[in-house]
Amino acid sequence: MPPRTTPTERQKRLGSELRRMRTVSGMSAEFAAGLLGVDRGKISNIESGVRGISADRLRTLACNCDVHDDTYIEALVEMAQASTGWWERYRGILPQGLLDIAETESHAVRLRGANTVHVPGVLQTSEQAMAIFRAAVPALPEHEVALRLALRAERQQVVTGDRAVPYVAVIHEAALRMQFGGADVARAQLEYLLEVSERDNVTVLVLPFTRGAFPGAGQTVVHIEGPVPQLDTVQVDSSHGPTFLHAEGQLAKYRAQLDLLESLALSPEQSRNFVRDVSRQL
Repeated sequence: MPPRTTPTERQKRLGSELRRMRTVSGMSAEFAAGLLGVDRGKISNIESGVRGISADRLRTLACNCDVHDDTYIEALVEMAQASTGWWERYRGILPQGLLDIAETESHAVRLRGANTVHVPGVLQTSEQAMAIFRAAVPALPEHEVALRLALRAERQQVVTGDRAVPYVAVIHEAALRMQFGGADVARAQLEYLLEVSERDNVTVLVLPFTRGAFPGAGQTVVHIEGPVPQLDTVQVDSSHGPTFLHAEGQLAKYRAQLDLLESLALSPEQSRNFVRDVSRQL
């Protein structure tokens, strides 16, 4: 397979899983190269996501690394298949991190997250999203704002489309009271949040100010569950773009953090009532 100039997050994740598989088994890169019939340099490129790997070679590597979890192996094979998605239309015209978010979400079997300042992106109205994009420093050109809005709208299909996945969103009271775009936009956002929270696959949980301190305050975190727990990903937002975490300790930390936040939050019905109260106060 030809080398890639810029591997996607999903391609890099596959490479890191193959590296972990090899090193845990005690197999050297030289031995792996001989086993797969490639030179030593290609093993490094495969493990960094620069090169792909065929399904047959992946299964051969897994077998010789004594990996017997067929579900995990087939999930890796699926990751290795050359495929494109709707997000490819934005490649080269939007930052790769935004496309990596869309691709990672599109392969999720379940999503859950926590937001302190913003309503989650996949639950935002276009008007609120536009207000947030226009607040960027340095200012985004109008054509890029339009592209980001289009990407955001397509991303939302992961929770509102025909193949929507389960989604649990813990939203802090601060995010509900932020008036991005003004009171009318904020009110419309809360009304939409109430509407989407009635979907069978969407659970909105409000964390009120009165709950006090909580872990991860200020962060925007999304736990993207893969077909097997080993392939889960945590995405943490920052002003410099998304960070993707998948080390075992990191996954355990954020799973526990989200479990705690969900336990601290109001129930779904209490949360809807809380959102209605905030909306009336605008």
